[in-house]
Amino acid sequence: MPKIKSYAPGWLNEPAPGHKLFEPSRSESLPAALAYARSIKSGPRRTMAYRGTEVFYAVGKQIRWGDLAQLKADWEPKHSRPGTGPRIKREDSHGSFEVYDEEAAAGNGPKDWVGFRTIKTPVAEDIRELVMSPQQDFLAVLTSHTVHICILPSSTHLLANDDTPFKAKFWTLGPTTHVTSRAAVASAVWHPLGVNGTCLVTVTKDAVVRVWELSQGNRGSFDSPTLAVDLKRLADGTFLEQDFSASTSATNKTFSPDSFDMEVAAACFPGRGAGGWSPMTLWIAMVGGDVYALCPLLPKLWSPPPTLIPSLSVSIVAKLAAMEDDPQVPPEARILAKQQLEWMSDLDNQEPTSAPASPETQFSGSSSSSQRQRLPMYHGAEVYVRPSRPGTVPRLQGPFEFELNPEDEQDDEVELKDIYVIGEKINTVDLMMGEDVELDNGEDEEEGLSLSIICLLSTSGQVKICLDVEGVQAQWLPPRGKTLSRTPDSANSHSLLTFQTFDTVKPAELTADNWPVFSEDVTSRYSFYVTHCAGITYVSLASWVSRLEKELQGESEAGAEFRMDLLAQGHGTGGDRIYTQPAGQNALAAVIAIKDEDVGHFVLSATHSNPVTLFFDTPEPDALPARQETPQGFPEQRETPEPLTVWEPRPLFHPSDALDRRTAVPPWLEHLKTGRRRAVLQQEVRLSVATLELLTEGHRLVSTEVFDLNSAVAELFRKCEALQSELREQIIKANEVKKRVDMISGNDESGDDEPVTEDMLIKNRLRVAKQRQEELAKRMEALRRKLGRATSRELSEKEWAWMDEVRTLEEKVLGSEISRSSSPNNLKQGWKRFEEAKRLRDALFSQAEQLQKGDGGHMAGQEGAASPARGLKIPTDVRKAKATQVMSLLERETALVEAVKSRLEKLSLDR
Repeated sequence: MPKIKSYAPGWLNEPAPGHKLFEPSRSESLPAALAYARSIKSGPRRTMAYRGTEVFYAVGKQIRWGDLAQLKADWEPKHSRPGTGPRIKREDSHGSFEVYDEEAAAGNGPKDWVGFRTIKTPVAEDIRELVMSPQQDFLAVLTSHTVHICILPSSTHLLANDDTPFKAKFWTLGPTTHVTSRAAVASAVWHPLGVNGTCLVTVTKDAVVRVWELSQGNRGSFDSPTLAVDLKRLADGTFLEQDFSASTSATNKTFSPDSFDMEVAAACFPGRGAGGWSPMTLWIAMVGGDVYALCPLLPKLWSPPPTLIPSLSVSIVAKLAAMEDDPQVPPEARILAKQQLEWMSDLDNQEPTSAPASPETQFSGSSSSSQRQRLPMYHGAEVYVRPSRPGTVPRLQGPFEFELNPEDEQDDEVELKDIYVIGEKINTVDLMMGEDVELDNGEDEEEGLSLSIICLLSTSGQVKICLDVEGVQAQWLPPRGKTLSRTPDSANSHSLLTFQTFDTVKPAELTADNWPVFSEDVTSRYSFYVTHCAGITYVSLASWVSRLEKELQGESEAGAEFRMDLLAQGHGTGGDRIYTQPAGQNALAAVIAIKDEDVGHFVLSATHSNPVTLFFDTPEPDALPARQETPQGFPEQRETPEPLTVWEPRPLFHPSDALDRRTAVPPWLEHLKTGRRRAVLQQEVRLSVATLELLTEGHRLVSTEVFDLNSAVAELFRKCEALQSELREQIIKANEVKKRVDMISGNDESGDDEPVTEDMLIKNRLRVAKQRQEELAKRMEALRRKLGRATSRELSEKEWAWMDEVRTLEEKVLGSEISRSSSPNNLKQGWKRFEEAKRLRDALFSQAEQLQKGDGGHMAGQEGAASPARGLKIPTDVRKAKATQVMSLLERETALVEAVKSRLEKLSLDR
């Protein structure tokens, strides 16, 4: 549910010019306006439409226009200026109130436009619905039986400083078709595939669908439809060549049970972003509770989006290929697949033409977002001709059966009032399979449900959400001569799954003339609004759409039964009441949702005299990516703290109309003076029948007014008491905020101590922060040491192997008593090799010294001794080479011993 930031702003409240946009007409009295409000309840009240920030509001037989962005820009600077004079509400001699501006009365007030412009209309009855075209250049104006098309002028013409009514160009749609002698108009919807948004589909109460392809250069396009289908005839049709056109006679009407069973309540096309067959499917809800579908319903010239025809071609070819390999496919399905292939072949054989450019409309004072809405939906769109094969009139699918329908719901008690369909998402996976380029269809189209959602609304305010699991596809009746005709089993095989049912209106809030309606939301395809007699309800399907799509795609790992139980028992869709209408007030107009940079995000509705506005708190776009990129391990950084709420928004209170209503006693007395009972007023009071009738009539009149006044005063008294309590709560919260601000800023003088300055407070906070940082560092170091000493985990296999290797190396190098006694004799330990090397070094050194000294004296002392070695002389270079070799070997041994020693010392230190 969106968070409500505020209700009706100042630039829409009295005495701002924006409030005059919703006031009753000055030419009509207040009782006439109330009578209009009561009469308009007999049908859907969609009296508001918008174009960017421009709002069109129907009041009686006229249309009012106003630019909300301009109204806000003109009002806020004047309202905030210091020299604005006081405004006083004065009462005139007739008992009515008016706002008196002293500055304006003195001639110093601003002289600019009044805030709205009136558009003259040629209608003869009160306007019931306003329907804006997709390109926002046509406005369909509906009464109970007539339809008029208004060619909307540009905003530059309407923004002129002129308060005279604007004469727009109107066309009467079907001057001989939609008249009071014919059936009433149930719905009028713009076809989403019309060329430049100029195709209008009207559905009357007697179940007749007419397709109008409008062209300003062709007057005949407003006189007769290009396609007219009688659904009662189509429901009883057996072959394709029958005549299903609507009867042109308005007098020859015969009784038929279908006149009651097929009384149309509402019809609609799926909303934006729909894929598959959804854009050309007309859904029709009957008053009795039945739901029908007409697919494909196309104008003679239609303009599809770029991905529609390729996606349908892929699905048709894949379906036909799967049927050829399956012998269990029924014959009806094979005939249907062949008809779809024939329909697609007719499209493939055409050479599409470019769509004609729609007339450009300039906007003055509108925002950039509103200008983007006026641009064509698809640039360079291609125009196709409606395929004539297998036929131009599709088959009527339905009435659909409802699976898992509530047991306490009786079909004879259900009376539908409106229908809202959300089409399946555009499936680009199969279309772009094998392609390197990814097709971007926007955020709404990427995330969605691959099923169509049908929402039904009954008189009691009950919303029924159904899923089209099987999917509605294009169907036609079989041609004449085919042995396989439509059977009852094949006709009723399609059904809708009732996913959820909930109430938006309490039983105590219901009225006899309740007519609830749907309204789409601008933020998401899967959310909408319900306007009923008790207020406005916001409904969002996003809580289960993504989960259901994962189940359908098989992305979840849990079991199917377990997952479906969670989905069924989990938190589903629910209606959140965002506005409650006070008891006794007149009906609300169907809300319109607007999201613009200049005026914000809000929903707008109105009673017969006052606007109803709810502004939503939308997050800033710059803050969203930062919140998503924050690591999950830091929740305190991910969550943005909300500001302290000093006051809660509440709806604007409007006093009852009885306080401003003129009394009917003076006109009644004037009527008596000129009537047949004037003699009774001039004579004394006598006990007679005439006197009794006069007093009874006067008592009835006065008691009604007194009762209304008492109720209005009592309500005003209760609101004043509530206002005192709310004001008291706001004062308490304001004092709390003031105390907190004083404590932070150091200006708190409530205690006996000296006030703390801001400098002292900041220094104290820095000192506390540093102390805490030092304490945390000490604790961290102590924990690190404690963890290093208290590690008691077992050693791994690799650690044990390393310890054995070190121990073995130690024994080989240093030796031990056990290893010396137990080691074999043929293996020399390292220390023994070291001692032997030292002994050999000493021996070699002694021999080298003896060789260097020579044996002169030693030889003389041994005379007479003959030896063969006396004559042997070793060269000097040989002796030096041998000595050098011995020295190098000794140095290597020494270096090896030193390295082993140092390594053992390091290992002992590490242990």
